[in-house]
Amino acid sequence: MNLAIRQHRLTPLVTVTVAALVFAVLLLAVRLQWAPLESADHGAAASINSLIAGNAALVSVVKAVTFLGSNGVLWTVIAAATVILAIRRRWRLAAYLLVTGAGALILDPILKSLVGRLRPVVAHPIAHGTGNSFPSGHSLGSIVCYGAILLVFLPAARGRWRTAFVAVIVTLIALIGVSRILLGVHYLSDVLGAWAVGITWLGVTAFAFELTRSAAGQPVTNPVTEGLEPEARADLKPARPEPGAGRRSGRHAAHHWGRIAAGVVVAWVLILGIIVGIGELITKDGNGNVLGDRTIPHWFAAHRTAGWTRWSLIFTTLGATQAILIVALATCVVFLAVTRHWRPVIFVATVMFGELGAFLAAAAVVKRPRPSVTQLDQHLPTSAYPSGHEAATCCLYVAIAILVIGHARGWWRWLFLIPAIAMPVLVALSRMYRGEHHPTDILASVLFSALWLTATVLLIKPNSAEVSSQDEQVTRPEAATTARSA
Repeated sequence: MNLAIRQHRLTPLVTVTVAALVFAVLLLAVRLQWAPLESADHGAAASINSLIAGNAALVSVVKAVTFLGSNGVLWTVIAAATVILAIRRRWRLAAYLLVTGAGALILDPILKSLVGRLRPVVAHPIAHGTGNSFPSGHSLGSIVCYGAILLVFLPAARGRWRTAFVAVIVTLIALIGVSRILLGVHYLSDVLGAWAVGITWLGVTAFAFELTRSAAGQPVTNPVTEGLEPEARADLKPARPEPGAGRRSGRHAAHHWGRIAAGVVVAWVLILGIIVGIGELITKDGNGNVLGDRTIPHWFAAHRTAGWTRWSLIFTTLGATQAILIVALATCVVFLAVTRHWRPVIFVATVMFGELGAFLAAAAVVKRPRPSVTQLDQHLPTSAYPSGHEAATCCLYVAIAILVIGHARGWWRWLFLIPAIAMPVLVALSRMYRGEHHPTDILASVLFSALWLTATVLLIKPNSAEVSSQDEQVTRPEAATTARSA
């Protein structure tokens, strides 16, 4: 038994040692330009790249996969996980994620500079890589960051979920590495070397984490099979079952959420019909100056100044897709970490995806030209009606206010009404000032947001889980008191 335990604990050490040796061999072979390796690398780069060259659909898929290994995505994942761990007071795990991810960020440019290998030259270049080639930065970053996520959150998964979790992480890392070769920006040895040094760095940081556990008098475990902190399982689980979920069968729960989804779809279709109908009336049957559609954009254009133009760009940027996505993701992460319920996340995701879908559909049907003034934003892809910036801003910041006011209990929760009102007003003014929208475009977006938020709040009930939890906490002591008195 003791021998089996010792072998079980030695496995990670052996794995890390082998990975370090593989990396050292590849590093020397690449640095010395060993002919057999160079020949194999060039042949593999040409043949693998030719598999997708000329196939636009495959190229798009491969580029989407490789995007998941970019620094922006990796650090977004690490930051989100770190915020969850910090909110749940798992400080050591949060520090582990940051240190491990930072190590990959440091190792990649240093190793590239030391080796100085040029990028592959293929017959059908699809993507362009900057800097040197060995090791692959995407492959190194993905195996370190996603591997660290696996080691940290592994205790939260059990049974089939653990198998699925491991399989998804391993598959994702493998696909990102292969995508770099398919795109013709890395050799096979670049990817293998990145995986080898990534496993080595993961092992070193995991061993260092075990030292902190030993110093704190906690048992040392096998991080590959049990995770870094098995006792943190309750805090690592993304969410708790909703109140009453245990009393409902799986089929009943599926029917419950199915009815909600059906109601959301019906509401979305009806609201979209209202918005499209109003747009058709304005553009086809209106007199061209409905609610100042002509005069207000011209008034803004006539009163432009350098200062106001800078301010309008700031608020337009805050209402753009990237800023909205960042705030929405941050909102989901924080509410999931604090409430430990999925309803707020489902609510925000439904609201924002519904807004995006309705905006694209209405813009494609109505096809309203921009106001007849000089636009400050060039080459916008959609029509003027409705305003996507305004609809997204209204939906997001009002949704945040609804969640905060519904979950929090302090007076400060009402302060979230300020951005819920101010941000839509400021974004609306910036869009009209920049000549991108008519007033009725803005009003249609506000109407859509009001109808859509009302429907999703009534159907999803994003704050009901919190209320139910509090009700149960109140009810249980009363029940216990009743039982004792009886």
